[in-house]
Amino acid sequence: MAKTVSAGSTFSTLLNLWPYMWPADRPDLKARVVWATVFLVVAKLVLVAVPYFFKWATDALVGDAKAPPPLPDFMLAPVALVIAYNFVRIVQVGFNQLRDALFARVGQHAVRQLAYRTFVHMHDLSLRFHLERRTGGLSRIIERGTKGIETIVRFTILNTVPTVLEFALTAVIFALAYGWIYVLVVAVTVAAYTWFTVWASDWRIAIRREMNDSDTDANTKAIDSLLNFETVKYFNNERMEAQRFDRSMARYEAAATKTWTSLGWLNFGQGVIFGGGMVIVMCLSALEVMAGTQTIGDFVFINAMLMQLSVPLNFIGFIYREIRQGLTDIEQMFDLLDVKQEVVDRPGAKPLAVTEGKVEFRDVHFSYDANRQILKGVSFEVPAGKTIAIVGPSGAGKSTVSRLLFRFYDIQSGAILIDGQDIRDVTQESLRAAIGMVPQDTVLFNDTIAYNVRYGRTDATDEEVQKAAELAQIGGFIESLPGGYESMVGERGLKLSGGEKQRVAIARTILKAPPILMLDEATSALDTHTEQEIQAALDMVSRGRTTIVIAHRLSTVISADEIIVLKDGQIAERGTHADLLLQRGLYASMWDRQREATEAEERLRIAREADEFGVVVRRRTAEL
Repeated sequence: MAKTVSAGSTFSTLLNLWPYMWPADRPDLKARVVWATVFLVVAKLVLVAVPYFFKWATDALVGDAKAPPPLPDFMLAPVALVIAYNFVRIVQVGFNQLRDALFARVGQHAVRQLAYRTFVHMHDLSLRFHLERRTGGLSRIIERGTKGIETIVRFTILNTVPTVLEFALTAVIFALAYGWIYVLVVAVTVAAYTWFTVWASDWRIAIRREMNDSDTDANTKAIDSLLNFETVKYFNNERMEAQRFDRSMARYEAAATKTWTSLGWLNFGQGVIFGGGMVIVMCLSALEVMAGTQTIGDFVFINAMLMQLSVPLNFIGFIYREIRQGLTDIEQMFDLLDVKQEVVDRPGAKPLAVTEGKVEFRDVHFSYDANRQILKGVSFEVPAGKTIAIVGPSGAGKSTVSRLLFRFYDIQSGAILIDGQDIRDVTQESLRAAIGMVPQDTVLFNDTIAYNVRYGRTDATDEEVQKAAELAQIGGFIESLPGGYESMVGERGLKLSGGEKQRVAIARTILKAPPILMLDEATSALDTHTEQEIQAALDMVSRGRTTIVIAHRLSTVISADEIIVLKDGQIAERGTHADLLLQRGLYASMWDRQREATEAEERLRIAREADEFGVVVRRRTAEL
């Protein structure tokens, strides 16, 4: 597999792209490259022959017989030569299109492989990376990067090689037929043209980068705003969001205008340089025609050769611009591929062998950055099949425990063990396969309910999916929907209520059937009635499994085998619910506050229902 490269090195980039254009495991694609190259050469040889027919037709029309073409007598007629001229042009176009058709699959295969590699790499990166990046910007970078890869792959094979070949053939013909003075003028023209194109294109790269940055920023703001559609509506900030988006688009507009303006100056400069060289060559030929050393056909032939030469010459500028712009577009994509995985499997890591499911945190120290310690020597053990709850005030480090158990981050010191195996010594795939998660904020894929439940085990049958839904107490609701299990849940599951989404999350965890279960504040965002229903389903799921519950509402953990109270990254208290209440410490004060809040909420609910009942009674009394 090719390594990633710096976008500033065209040669290194092409060298690293070569394995994708010449894939070792695809002999059929290699054959396509070979045949495309053959047709490329044939097309250029035919193209060089085209001006000869133009020359012979011209000489035949003016009756100049000084340089008769080596053709049969029946082809000396001007009409026959004109027909042959156009026929050869058609043949040349046909070979070019055949070449493009053969190479199409090669180019698209390269795009697919590199896009796939980038997608896989994104999922291999740490949670820290994704928390610090914006999804809209990432998607735009990958989109432009894949297009840039396609540009580079296609133009290096389909245009660079034929352009160089055509230059070589033109130089040989001019040198043999008309002398080295013509070759010298053409060479100087090509050199000046190429230098100006490179200089101007480099100048335009900075403008292109500014345009890309503005485009990425605008796209990120648009996606972020649409993902938070409800929040925008809640605070009546549509105008502010539109203004933010428009400011980014204004920067894009200015940069895009500069891009097109600079392109105009580039094209004008190229036209001046090529026009100057063409004037000199045509004047030389005109003088020789006047002197009788060349025919009118030669004059027309030289003009036709120069006009043909202008096409690949223009492609030099086009190819250079496209490759450089392609490199600019994939610069950030290469940067993404250069980002190292923060959490990697150790060499020789073995699959996790879960025999009982005992989990142990042993003197764990962890910080997201050096200036803020999160966990400070946390130690606890969850016996196999038991339930332990972790509670504490916000910022105490509760959710960090779940992230460390899944090994989204590596700890600085200490050890996390499952059945005596350090999770850093086993493969991440086997570790995460052994743990089920029901998070606080369940985000569903914008697909069917069946797809989201089956996500717990992708090879599950329809019967197993339905059974998991029934156990999660959501089967009846699903069957009541018009589409049943094929009903779409919407973006992030917004067509479902909070309780319904949580039941889907529970169903897919049931389907996964993990020996270890993690419940990360799974009911904290729900109302009391829904919480009680979800809690019943969670109790059923956790039965017989090693379970770690991270809880905000203490009422959900009173039956836990042990409750650990975290404060400032350390264990402040531990014990059963009854033991902790007797200690009259942090847990007891938290319990008292939540109980008072619950009682106040219940009194408010009763009062509201009483008011509603009174309104109904008064209305009916008035009606009587």
